[in-house]
Amino acid sequence: MTSMSREQQVSEVFVKVADSLIDDFDVIDFLEELCAHCVSLLDVSAAGILLGNEKSLLHTVAASDENTHLLELFAVQHDQGPCVDCYETGKARANIDLHDLADTGSWPAFAEQARDSGFQTSHVFPLRLRSRAVGAMNLFHTSRQPLSPQDASLAQALADIATIALLQQRDIGQEQLEKSQLQRALSSRIVIEQAKGILAERGNVTPDNAYNALRAYARGRQLRVSDCARQIIDQSLDTDQISLP
Repeated sequence: MTSMSREQQVSEVFVKVADSLIDDFDVIDFLEELCAHCVSLLDVSAAGILLGNEKSLLHTVAASDENTHLLELFAVQHDQGPCVDCYETGKARANIDLHDLADTGSWPAFAEQARDSGFQTSHVFPLRLRSRAVGAMNLFHTSRQPLSPQDASLAQALADIATIALLQQRDIGQEQLEKSQLQRALSSRIVIEQAKGILAERGNVTPDNAYNALRAYARGRQLRVSDCARQIIDQSLDTDQISLP
């Protein structure tokens, strides 16, 4: 990847953050794109973003692929893993060796699941709101390739961008509204997962392909993915209109 293409990708992310100030900004779609940018910008294999709800319980809100989404669900369900630690402590960790007991001793089940998913290394960064974490961004690599200090700084910046998009800066001082915005993002994710499952089953395609088709349909009509997902669930949208691979 050339330096210019990297700069262009970073610029695109910041332009999207500016778009988050409009009322109909599709935050889930943006976070999915942000995960994809993390993979290409940071030369990692996968990325996932988790968010705490009103009761401080983590939920998966975005991932670069279905495999990573399922791994993050495993972390949430078993309440262990680097993302859980990061959310609780608010501290970033890079170059976690998923084979090293010294790194993974507090969450052996997650480490085993991550290795079974093909990952060797993990890096995690908090979604920061002043002095507390509202979520965590997890990066994975299929080799033991380290993350450079420069890339770690960029990764934290991308995690901060995710926080800004979720909360929208104009409302960042209102704690109750912050909670409402975070909960709205989590609710949208749940609806999208349900619609994705419906499309995957009806079209006999993978969840990744079902989501890509749903997103393409929404973008082609300048609609939010979550709105299209709700229409699929309440059957007001004919799924035959969505082109599945």
